[in-house]
Amino acid sequence: MARKRGGSGYGLLAMMLLTMAWIASPAMGKFVVEKNNLGVTSPENIKGTYDSAIGNFGIPQYGGSMIGTAAYHDENHMGCQEFASAVDFRTSPGGLPNIVLVDRGECFFALKVWNAQKAGAAAVLVSDDKEEPLITMDSPEEGSSTYEYLENITIPSALIEKKLGDKLKEAIKKGEMVNINLDWRESVPHTDERVEYELWTNSNDECGLKCNMQMEFLKNFKGAAQILEKEEHTKFTPHYITWYCPPAFTVSKQCKAQCINNGRYCAPDPEQDFNRGYDGKDVVTENLRQLCVFNVAKDDGKPWVWWDYVTDFHIRCPMKDQKYNKECADGVIKSLGLDRKKIEKCMGDPNADTENSILKAEQDAQVGHGSRGDVTILPTLVINKRQYRGKLDKGAVMKAICSGYKETTEPTVCLNDDMETNECLVNNGGCWQDKKGNITACKDTFRGRVCECPLVEGVQYKGDGYTHCDGKKSQQKTTGGGAIIFVLFVVAALAIGGYIYYKYRFRSYVDSEIRAIMAQYMPLDSQEGNPNHIHSETL
Repeated sequence: MARKRGGSGYGLLAMMLLTMAWIASPAMGKFVVEKNNLGVTSPENIKGTYDSAIGNFGIPQYGGSMIGTAAYHDENHMGCQEFASAVDFRTSPGGLPNIVLVDRGECFFALKVWNAQKAGAAAVLVSDDKEEPLITMDSPEEGSSTYEYLENITIPSALIEKKLGDKLKEAIKKGEMVNINLDWRESVPHTDERVEYELWTNSNDECGLKCNMQMEFLKNFKGAAQILEKEEHTKFTPHYITWYCPPAFTVSKQCKAQCINNGRYCAPDPEQDFNRGYDGKDVVTENLRQLCVFNVAKDDGKPWVWWDYVTDFHIRCPMKDQKYNKECADGVIKSLGLDRKKIEKCMGDPNADTENSILKAEQDAQVGHGSRGDVTILPTLVINKRQYRGKLDKGAVMKAICSGYKETTEPTVCLNDDMETNECLVNNGGCWQDKKGNITACKDTFRGRVCECPLVEGVQYKGDGYTHCDGKKSQQKTTGGGAIIFVLFVVAALAIGGYIYYKYRFRSYVDSEIRAIMAQYMPLDSQEGNPNHIHSETL
């Protein structure tokens, strides 16, 4: 489960509707806690691999790993206050990064991580205060005093079990060096050459900082998303969370204001005030429109146009300017060359007392299937059926998506200077290379180097890629090469012979034609009886 302090930003009624609808749902789901591996390499008595739950803020290093030394501060063990100026967790020259351990309790998870980051921590581990299954550390609520810290947290964090936390703290207090390896390389499955990902979002633009961060991400990520989609490196699908109103309340003022199709599909009131501004049903309708924009654009072979629509709609049709309506949406649709009638047909009648197939499918998709858990947090990014945890940041999300490709199949956008470090440049990545240093088995990928014997000038080197690669040609290959050379020689000889023959025939033809023409005016000795002879031989 996800856990955070405080009340919900969606309002009491929205949560009541969500809770009642979820309990009444015939298909009970589950919330999956996304994890990464935590390896303890020393001391010996703690050595081993453990699970840790990835925090839903900051920037997890998807596709990578971090080796560091655990640090714990007795006086500020909760991390709820700023660390004193004398406390410095910054990495010293030549030293390992400091992974700061703090205890759970008294304040928001995000505040603990923020305070540790300001003191120089490279990552934060929060030790649980009770023996229980791991939970997801979620971000604080809208309007809380720490909410503004979210966009500035750039380090990864994770929750660990109390038993492990106690062992780590005990070792640190004894003065032992505790070495930790945080590994996110398997946090996103990488099965093939195409990444499938989905974004659960909302068209509401009046939910404060979280909405602003979400829209900023959409604008910043749009270019990369469209390139990946156009080149068929990804398959992207947008989704929108909706709830239904329990049948007993469908005639209430609240349900009528927040729902369409007679209470079947609902969203919270944007201003949480039923007497002013826009209603939840306006949000549901626009969510439906955006889904239909995607479906129509996809049918036209241009699914990436969805990114243009949602960003343009946000800029041109904001709630604060009272333009969040059908008229403004139609203007955006027209400017993008989309078929408005097809989109309206897809949307159906929001006032009808019937199911809407598009929104019904969205409600069904919210329930987790297989390794993917229920979607209960907005926004949620799902990559290869695993929920992404962390900040919606262009660079962080690109790293997560790039970690989803099968090794050595990453698109070039994943191999630029911002996304990876070429491990083959240092000691050849520990791979084999020939004595001259011209041929190497080291291949650089997004997740690090791979040692594979290379293919050079048609010769596939054989070996383990680490200690040796044999590049000798086999006898069969040599014979094949000789046969090819012989064939090329024969072809060349025929071509030269043909050219010489052609030149001879052409020369003969010209000579004969000239002789025929001249014979008309000054007959030659051999043609005195036939002054009008014309040479009829063709080339």
